[in-house]
Amino acid sequence: MDRDRPIVIAGAGSIGCFVGGLLALGGRDVRFLGRAGLAHSLDRAGLHLTCYTGLDRRLPAARLRFDTDPSVLRDAGLAIVTVKSAQTEEMAALIHRHAPLDAIVLSLQNGVDNPTILRRALPGWRVAGGMVPFNVVRIGDDRFHRGSSGPLVIEGGIPGLRGWISVPGLACRIARDFPSVQWGKLLLNLNNALNALSGLTLRDELTRRAWRSLLADQVEEALRALAAAGIGASTGSVLPARLLPAILRVPDWMFPILARSAVRIDAEARSSMWEDLQRGRPTEIDALQGRVIALAESRGIAVPVNRRVVAMIRRREAGDDAPITPERIREF
Repeated sequence: MDRDRPIVIAGAGSIGCFVGGLLALGGRDVRFLGRAGLAHSLDRAGLHLTCYTGLDRRLPAARLRFDTDPSVLRDAGLAIVTVKSAQTEEMAALIHRHAPLDAIVLSLQNGVDNPTILRRALPGWRVAGGMVPFNVVRIGDDRFHRGSSGPLVIEGGIPGLRGWISVPGLACRIARDFPSVQWGKLLLNLNNALNALSGLTLRDELTRRAWRSLLADQVEEALRALAAAGIGASTGSVLPARLLPAILRVPDWMFPILARSAVRIDAEARSSMWEDLQRGRPTEIDALQGRVIALAESRGIAVPVNRRVVAMIRRREAGDDAPITPERIREF
């Protein structure tokens, strides 16, 4: 591992800009690979990072190295993949074409299949899975705001990787059972679609029992499918995955008390799927609810609530912006 070589954020969006920005502010040599529209915005304004903890830092445009040409990967010591799940194979092809064989590849993506996809597409490269527990939303052109708590979690097996990506504001730990961490995060990410459909901030949505009950039903369906497949799930917090449905269904006055011990969410936090719909981008519904549905089908288990949520997101992706309530989702 040559830590003098650059870290390339491969597919810089909200998560990539926030993580890469903190790495750059922490003294790492960081290059961003992303789309021309974002490059234009950041070339003018630089990168502004804020956090629920009070962090408020700027990376001036003069210090920001944002490229749209994948040849930026040619010197990479570490490529951090932050594209949406549907674009993983495309990014893997770019890494295969441009990055040196001794570069490390780290997936910081939603879903459970991306590390496997990267390993299959990149024989000979060292690939590690990672999990981002927190939410980042882009506000305006240049501000990327972290609205919830938790450390990065990565697979073990690559000595020195944790230290390379651990900088102020970006804690990182190694998971002994990384697949269970991935599935635990997926359970929580089943709320991404509900938050997008609700139009509310995460905090406001989660204070309403009708929305939490929909999430509880989705999680319960997913847990049945996981149990049938013999797959574990770990939320990484004091709240075990098996108790999530019951916790989500408690009265509104009680939920903040129970949730406070597991996660902090500020008033600006929204899901990445909400941002995708606002910006007219395809969502990751196939990698989240879609993955639950596929697993359930393989085990002959019905998951009607997950299916209804997928159908509602499809309508939103098609341009239907009619108001959506929990009752409408249940009746769909």
